[in-house]
Amino acid sequence: MELAFYLSGLVAVLATFGVITGRNPVHAVVYLIVSLIAVALVFFALGAPFAGALEIIVYAGAIMVLFVFVVMMLNLGPDQDGDEAAWRHPRHWLGPSVLAAVLLAVLSYLIAGGDMARVIDGELLTARAVGLTLFGPWLMVVELAGLLLLGALVAASHVGRRSNPLRQQRSGRAP
Repeated sequence: MELAFYLSGLVAVLATFGVITGRNPVHAVVYLIVSLIAVALVFFALGAPFAGALEIIVYAGAIMVLFVFVVMMLNLGPDQDGDEAAWRHPRHWLGPSVLAAVLLAVLSYLIAGGDMARVIDGELLTARAVGLTLFGPWLMVVELAGLLLLGALVAASHVGRRSNPLRQQRSGRAP
């Protein structure tokens, strides 16, 4: 199980480095997805399957779909009408594919081991324990975090509605 932990940690670090150094926003998002899945496998290797499942469902699932839509909506890269085939070249997808293959091997190793949840001595993290903790003594913190996220959503919507001078120049309108 230590091998699974260290391999998943190494993949997480390498994928995060790919996020930081990526020039294309879509490729950086793909590396970020691989990094989040690697962190989930670290949780699995440490004996916290519920935390790993939450990592995959919440971060690698819902939030990454949101990031992809934002990147597509903002169109952050230069105009690449003629270069679409160039950025789909296999060399751009080789890094995330290799890292994902390593993660698949680690996951297969963890599943084949059979004792995935009994790696570290201690209490198993369950959904009930998380719910009792979040909505027991930490109820006000959870509610305040929800309000903060709502405020950030409203602010991002307001900032996104501002007129873009570059977009107006392309369409021929004055700012």
